[in-house]
Amino acid sequence: MIVGVPMELSAEEARVALTPDSCKALIDKGFKIIVQSGAGVRAGFFDPLYESVGAQVVPDAKSVFDGADLVAKVLPPTPAEVKGLKPGSMVLSFLYAGSNKETVQALASGKVTCFAMELIPRITRAQSMDALSSMSTIAGYKAVLKAADALPKFFPMFMTAAGTLPPAKAIVLGAGVAGLQAIATCKRLGAIVEAFDVRPAVKEQVESLGARFVSMPEVTAEGEGGYAKELSQDQHAKELEVIGQRLAKNDICITTALIPGRAAPVLITKDMLKNMAHGSVIVDLAAVAGGNCEATVPGKTVVVDGVTIMGPLDLLSEMAPDASKMYGRNILEFLVNLAPGGELNLNMEDEIISGTIAIHDGAITHESVKKAVGEVAA
Repeated sequence: MIVGVPMELSAEEARVALTPDSCKALIDKGFKIIVQSGAGVRAGFFDPLYESVGAQVVPDAKSVFDGADLVAKVLPPTPAEVKGLKPGSMVLSFLYAGSNKETVQALASGKVTCFAMELIPRITRAQSMDALSSMSTIAGYKAVLKAADALPKFFPMFMTAAGTLPPAKAIVLGAGVAGLQAIATCKRLGAIVEAFDVRPAVKEQVESLGARFVSMPEVTAEGEGGYAKELSQDQHAKELEVIGQRLAKNDICITTALIPGRAAPVLITKDMLKNMAHGSVIVDLAAVAGGNCEATVPGKTVVVDGVTIMGPLDLLSEMAPDASKMYGRNILEFLVNLAPGGELNLNMEDEIISGTIAIHDGAITHESVKKAVGEVAA
C-alpha cells in the first residue's frame, strides 16, 4: 500500500499526519510513503528527515493524491481536495461529519473510502489507535497552562516573609481524558482541584488524582463508549444549579464536556459569571463545538464581568511536534491493522475497521455520520 501525506491547508493547523519515525515504522512493515514537500515543517519535521527514512518527498499535493492508495491527514479533506483524489482511493483523517457535510457528500460522490479517526472504537485492542484520547491529553494539559498564565494569582500556596498566599482553586467540568489530564496538571502546579461529571463511574479516577469529585447522585448519564449522554431538561437545570454553586468558590474552570455529533452543552450561563471572583479564568475546551460557556467566543479570549473566558481552537498546533508524534503513532497502528504487511485487508468483520469506516463505495456507511449529515438510516 502507498500512503500519501499532504500538507494541511489550514493556516492554523501545524500538525502533520505522519512523522519521520512513524514513516520509518510503516516502511519497515511493507508500506511505501509519499510526503508533500514541507508537510512537516510547521511541526519541526523537515524534508530531509523524511527522505532519510525512505519516504519519497514530492513537490505538491497533486503528486501525493495521484500516487497514493490511501491519503493520511489530520483535518478532514476539503471538497476541493476530495476532487483531487482518485476514485477508489482511501482517506484516513478526522472527519467531524456534522461540521463538514459538503466534504462527506463529496467523498461519497467521488467513491472515496473514508476512515474517520474520531470513530475509532473505544475498546482495549484499539487503545493505541485512539486519536481522540491522544489529542485530548494534550488539550487538557495545555488548557491548564493557559489558565495559569491568565490567572492573576499563584497556583501553589506560597509561604513568604510577607505572609502566606493560599493556593488557587480549580474546577474541571467533565472527567474524560482531557479533564483527567487537566486535573493532574492543576495538581502538579499546586492548585486545589475538584471535578464535576454526570458519570458516577469516573469518581474513582478523579479521586485517584487527588481531586474532589462533585456529582449529582440522583443522575446517571453514561452513554455509549463511555461518553456522557444528553440530560433531560430537568436534569440539566439541576446540573446548572450544582455547577453555579461550585463556580463561585473557584478561581479557574476548565470545561471539557462534549457529546459526539452534537453541539456542546451549555454548562456555564452568563448569569453564573457574575458570581465568580474578579480575575477568574475559564478555559473552554468545547469551543470547537460552540462552547460549554454561554459567553465563549470560539477562537477568542473575552472578558465578561471580570472573568477571562478563553475559547482556544489551536491548542494542539501549539504543541505540534508532540501532537504529531502521538497522532502519527495512532495512524501507524491503524494502518498496520488495516493492511498487514502493507497489503490492504478490508476485513469488515474486524470491529475496528467496520467501526471506523464512514464512507465506502459511494455510500455513507456509519450510522452516526448518516445522522450528522441528515441522512435517514436505512
